[in-house]
Amino acid sequence: MNEIKVSLPDWLNVIAVFDTETTGIRPQTDRVVTAAVHRIDIEGNVLPGGKDFEMNPGMPIPEAAAAVHGFTDAAVANFTPAAEGMVELIANLQELIDAGVPIVAYNASYDFSLIHYEALSLGLAPLEMTNAIIIDPLVLDKTLDKYRKGKRTLQAAAERYGVSLVDAHTAKADAVAAGQVGIAVLKYFMAQGGKVAVFPQSGKALHEMQKVWADEIEKSFAEYMQRERPDYQAVYGWPIKVY
Repeated sequence: MNEIKVSLPDWLNVIAVFDTETTGIRPQTDRVVTAAVHRIDIEGNVLPGGKDFEMNPGMPIPEAAAAVHGFTDAAVANFTPAAEGMVELIANLQELIDAGVPIVAYNASYDFSLIHYEALSLGLAPLEMTNAIIIDPLVLDKTLDKYRKGKRTLQAAAERYGVSLVDAHTAKADAVAAGQVGIAVLKYFMAQGGKVAVFPQSGKALHEMQKVWADEIEKSFAEYMQRERPDYQAVYGWPIKVY
């Protein structure tokens, strides 16, 4: 995809990027193995001062999860215990939220839901999200390019928007790629003008728009699933799902 020549607003000059690799796909019960929190500029360049986390989740890592990210029970044996690592990760994210820095996470409701429920399981205070500005390229892409066929994975989105994704399924590489895809999707969004929606004038406005769009996506998916599974229930909430 050719780069779209538009200028994004100043509140996107520096954004944080966030990703986790975990023990599985159930946010309410699985746990973090590795995580990355970094900052990038509007050109997608990684800025100094980021942080990578390695945690012993305190539970077995299923073979299916290890096959994705490469971390086995033996590999994490000497990592920071989850209770200690999560304190630092939550504090790192909370500092960004409190400073008003937008945080980009691809499929944000997975990562932030998992962080929320793991914090509760460890007896830790969860993130205070009232002032959060979260940018989810998956929600944006599914809304702004709704009828495009094909997968909506991070790898597929990176290819679609011309972003290089090397070392996929490592937390830092995926976090940085998500940020770069996010910038590309926002440029696409801004270039549409009134065809799709008015580009938000603040990070909080964009956050609130995505809350609505994420619930619309979830409702549509639930209706699709209910054709074969009438008992399937939608799980609403973005960026933290309410299970």
